[in-house]
Amino acid sequence: MKTKQTDTIYWIARAGIIAAIYVVLTLVFAPISFGEVQVRISEALTILPLFTSAAIPGLFVGCILGNIFGGCIIWDILFGSLATLIGAFFSYRLRKNRWLVPIPPIVSNTIIVPLILRFGYGVNLPFILLILSIAAGEFLSCGVLGELLATLLNPHKKAIFGEDA
Repeated sequence: MKTKQTDTIYWIARAGIIAAIYVVLTLVFAPISFGEVQVRISEALTILPLFTSAAIPGLFVGCILGNIFGGCIIWDILFGSLATLIGAFFSYRLRKNRWLVPIPPIVSNTIIVPLILRFGYGVNLPFILLILSIAAGEFLSCGVLGELLATLLNPHKKAIFGEDA
């Protein structure tokens, strides 16, 4: 029997699974997940708000934990994770048009992460290079890998994400 409580439990479980996958992908690909040139493979998961609202807290918590376990400074943990939360929230809002879903995480990370690199880590590259580097990495992870992931998941969205999809 389906109940509101069961739906809530499944939603929380989905959020937890997304967070765990995000952390694992961030740490497994740590050499390219951090720094001034990064392609965070885990950011491909920012496509998941297309299928479930549970992706919003899942991605946020996953990014917090990935940044903590990755040895990031407090400003990166806070504001880098906030960039992911903002991206996930607006991706969910744009879910009616699949092709727009990757744009919010690309934009939020392109704006916030270069500031963290410059003022938090003291990276002394020209600011425009930091912006372009992060934008390119986000485009690859969210735009290319994310869309590939969406294509693979779409035929199975009800089985994986339940009624939320």
